[in-house]
Order: sequence, then structure tokens, then C-alpha cells
Amino acid sequence: MTRKAKIVCAPGATWKLEDAKARFSEVVRRARTEGPQTVTTRGRDPVVVIAAEDLPDLIPPQPPRQPLVQFLESLYGGDDLEPVRDRDMGRDVDL
Repeated sequence: MTRKAKIVCAPGATWKLEDAKARFSEVVRRARTEGPQTVTTRGRDPVVVIAAEDLPDLIPPQPPRQPLVQFLESLYGGDDLEPVRDRDMGRDVDL
């Protein structure tokens, strides 16, 4: 059985997928203490492991949510829109 050499990674290190799987705890620890850790598959398709505390800084803030009626009213600028509907007299049905 051959033994693999220990991989030493600098801050912001890049890991091969198989190494990251084998040493996942270390990848997570380094993401928390040293910064984002890049994981690649066959040298491509990178993903980045980051600390959870860093995530809110990367996600744009969401606009405040409002009730549907207020949202629809805001589309037309207020109270100047009065819906108009023709009187419905029904239809003739042959029995």
C-alpha cells in the first residue's frame, strides 16, 4: 500500500475533489480561519467553501415584502385607477 504525501495548502487554497472529500474537516476549518477554499473537479468546475458568517455579505439584500393588494396598487400609482366593468346580463340557454 502506497502512502500519499501530505498536502499543504496556503490560505485561499485550491483542493482537488478527492483530497477535499478525504480531508473535509480540514477544508471546513480552513474556510473558517483562513478564508474561502476552492475545490475543483479534474482541474475545472470549481466550487468554493466559505464560512457561514461570510455568506450574508455575498447575497444581495431582498426588497421588503408587502401584501398583494398594496403591491398591485403600487403598480398603478395609487387611487386614480377605477376598474370599470360592463353589466353582465347573463346568456340565453336553450333547454
